[in-house]
Amino acid sequence: MSRPEGRRNPPDTTGLLRRAVPAVWLVIVWVLLWGTFSWANVLGGLVVGLVVITLFPLPPAPGRGWVRPWAALVALGRFVRDLVVSSLQVSWQSLQAVVGPPIRSSVVAVRLASSSEFVMAMVTEALTLVPGSVVIEARPEERTIYAHVLGADDADAVAAFRAQVARLEADIVRALGRPAAPAVATSEERT
Repeated sequence: MSRPEGRRNPPDTTGLLRRAVPAVWLVIVWVLLWGTFSWANVLGGLVVGLVVITLFPLPPAPGRGWVRPWAALVALGRFVRDLVVSSLQVSWQSLQAVVGPPIRSSVVAVRLASSSEFVMAMVTEALTLVPGSVVIEARPEERTIYAHVLGADDADAVAAFRAQVARLEADIVRALGRPAAPAVATSEERT
C-alpha cells in the first residue's frame, strides 16, 4: 500500500521498545541499590542501563512475544502442584531417614525435545525451584540437563522424573510458543 504524497511512514519502534523495557528495569534496580530516590540516581541509572544494553545486547526471545494465557495458567497450576507434592515427599523422606535408612538419590540425565536455550533455561529454573531436585549441569548443544534427584533410587523413580521433566517442558512450550499455523491440506486430503 503506497502513501499519499507528503505523508511519511511511521518510524519502526519495535527495536526501541525491546531496549526500553530492560533499560527501565535497570534504572529501577540502580535506584534500589543506592537506596534513595533522587534525580541524580535516576540519571546515573539511565546512563549505566544504556551502557549495559549497548555493550551486552539481549538476544531475541523465541516465540515473538506470544503468550497463551490458558496454557500459561495450566503450566503455572501444574508447577504449583509439583511444588506442593515435592515438598510433602521431601518432608516424608526426611522423617523416614531419621529412623530408617538414609535417603538415596541419583543424578539423572534428561534429553529435552526442544532445541531452544530459552526453554532449557525455563525448565532448569522450574526444576531447581521444586524441592527434591536441582539441576547441576545443562548442556544446550546436546539438549541435555543433569539433575540431582532425591529418592530416585530405582528405574521407576528415574522414569517418573524424566516424565515429569517432559511434561514440564511441554507445558512451557505450549504456554510460550507461537500459535499454531493453520493446517495445510496434504495431497491425499485434497483428492
